Amino acid sequence: MNTIDLLLMMGEGGKPNPMMNVVFMLGMIGVMYFFMIRPQMKKAKEQKEFSNTTNVGETIVTIAGIHGKLIKNNEDGTISVEIDRNTIVKMEKSSISMEMTMALRKKLNTETKA
Repeated sequence: MNTIDLLLMMGEGGKPNPMMNVVFMLGMIGVMYFFMIRPQMKKAKEQKEFSNTTNVGETIVTIAGIHGKLIKNNEDGTISVEIDRNTIVKMEKSSISMEMTMALRKKLNTETKA
C-alpha cells in the first residue's frame, strides 16, 4: 500500500476510519445515479415528448416493428394507425418507437434525395 491509501483508510492511531466507508458508499450511489439512472430518465422523457409530437400523416414504426401511417390521435391517449389499405389498428401512443421511426425517416429522406 502506498502512503495515500494508508492516510485515507486509517484514522488516529492506525485504526480504520469508519467515516471512509460512508464516503465510499455515497460515492458509489452518486456514480450509479449519474451513469445509470439519470440517462434512463432522460431517454424516457425524450421518448414521451417524441410520441406526443408525432403528427397525423407521418409514417411510424411501433416497438413491435409494425410499420404504418398515423391517421388519428384519439382523445383517450391512443392512436389509430393504418398498416394496410382498410386495416386500421388502435394502439397506445407509447408504443411508437423513437429510434426506429427516426431511422425510417432518415432512410426515406436519403432515398428521395437520390
